[in-house]
Amino acid sequence: MSNERTLVLVKPDGVQRGLTGEIISRLERRGLRVLAAKMLQPDEALTRLHYAAHVDKGFFPGLMAFFTSSPIMALVFEGQRAVEVARQVSGATDPVEAAPGTIRGDLALDKGQNLIHASDGVEAAVEEIALYFRADEVLSYERDVDRWITGS
Repeated sequence: MSNERTLVLVKPDGVQRGLTGEIISRLERRGLRVLAAKMLQPDEALTRLHYAAHVDKGFFPGLMAFFTSSPIMALVFEGQRAVEVARQVSGATDPVEAAPGTIRGDLALDKGQNLIHASDGVEAAVEEIALYFRADEVLSYERDVDRWITGS
């Protein structure tokens, strides 16, 4: 099975609560590897691009205010079925519905402040990674431990 890449964002509430390391650690322990990481302050233009599907929805002004309120940590992870794995580790969008053991199930309470974004598909991941990283900012490297994670 080939590796996929996915974008993960630690949202403003995750950064403010000091959960960035915990979130990265959970994804690494699951077997994904970090290829890129960057802390940044999202502006309105980036937020509109990232959340383009929601710009015309009634909740978008609150989403804009939240997403631009604090720095975020943008990360690219790689691994087998990385998109699916990152979303599974994240948990359901509504933390109250998220399973225990997931990031949202263990660490969040509010659907509007749910700590993490993870790409919802391989194509979306490619587009989202390009919003946050230039191609030369995403590294590729071998990790010896991968053979112990995937058996290949």
